Amino acid sequence: MIALPPIQFDRASGALEGANLWERTAALALSTGSKISSHFSHRGYIGCANLLRKTLPARNIAIRLNEDATFEFPYGDGYWSKLLDRSYHYEDELEFLFRHSADIDYTLLDCGANYGYWSVLVTSKPFGSHKAIAIEPASENFLKLANNASVNGSRFEIMKCAIGAAKGSAQLSGTKHEKFSIAGAPGSGFETVPVIALDDLLNEGKIPPGGKYLIKLDVEGVEIEAMKGGTKLLKGDSVIMCEEHGNDPDHTVSRYILEQTPLKLIVYDPRSNRLETVTELSILDRIKVSSHVGYNVFGTASAFWQQRIDVLNARVAGRMQ
Repeated sequence: MIALPPIQFDRASGALEGANLWERTAALALSTGSKISSHFSHRGYIGCANLLRKTLPARNIAIRLNEDATFEFPYGDGYWSKLLDRSYHYEDELEFLFRHSADIDYTLLDCGANYGYWSVLVTSKPFGSHKAIAIEPASENFLKLANNASVNGSRFEIMKCAIGAAKGSAQLSGTKHEKFSIAGAPGSGFETVPVIALDDLLNEGKIPPGGKYLIKLDVEGVEIEAMKGGTKLLKGDSVIMCEEHGNDPDHTVSRYILEQTPLKLIVYDPRSNRLETVTELSILDRIKVSSHVGYNVFGTASAFWQQRIDVLNARVAGRMQ
C-alpha cells in the first residue's frame, strides 16, 4: 500500500493543503477544540483528539512552523494537534529563551526529544540556525524523530538512547508517546533501551568542553538522576530546562536544583513575562495552576547565561513601556 503524502498546514497563513473534505472538517474540529479547551489548560483535549484520529486515514500532517521549519506527525495525534490552533504556543517559557538567544553560539541538547519539535525549531533560521542533538530512546518515537530530521535537511543529529545518572540500560514503559519513561518498576517495560549520562557526551567527544549549551531535559521522572549524571557539563556555560509537574505540591525538581546543586533556579513568571531568579519556592504555588500539565524551570551556574537572561528581561521590559 502506497503511503499518502502528508497534509500541509502553514501556521502563519492558516492554509491547509492536500486534505479531503473529512480531513478538513477534522482540522476545524481539532483547532476549535484546542481553542475551547485552552480555557481549562486543554484538559480532555488529547483523549478527544485521539478518538477523532481513529476515524482518519493513516497519514502525516506537515506543520510549517516558520519559513525554515517543518514538523511532521501522524494526523490527529492528540498531543501535537493543538498546533492546528494558530493561537496556541507550545511551552511558552522555552520559546521565550530560545527566541531571545538566537544570536548566541550555543548547542541544544534535546533530551527526550519525542518527534523533535524543539530541534526542528532551534535549528531554523529565525531561531539562529543552531546546532542540536536530539536524544530519544523509544523506537516508535525515534522513527518519527528521524523523519523530521530528514524533512529538515538532516541539519540536526539524532541519538537513540535515554538520559540517566550513568551509562547502562533500562526498561522503557508507558502507553502514551509523550510520556514514555525509564522510571517505571523493573520488568514493567516494553523496550530495553541504552542509557547514557549527560557527561558522557563530553567524555566521549560528542560535544566540546567550553561550549555553550541549552539542555532540554524532558525525561519523564528521571530529571534528578539526569542532573546527577551531568555535574561536569552543568558547571560550565549551560542552562538546564526541566519539567516541574503541576500535580507535585512539593516542587521536587525545583527543590533539588535549589537545595542540592550549585545551580541558580530560574522560573518563567507569566505575570511579569520575565525569567525570575528565585531563592524560595512559593512562586511556584502561584504559577503551577493546573495539576495535569508541566511547567518548565531552569537551572544554571553560568555567569554568562545569568547575565544574558538579565539582558533579555530588560529587552522585554523595554518593549512593554
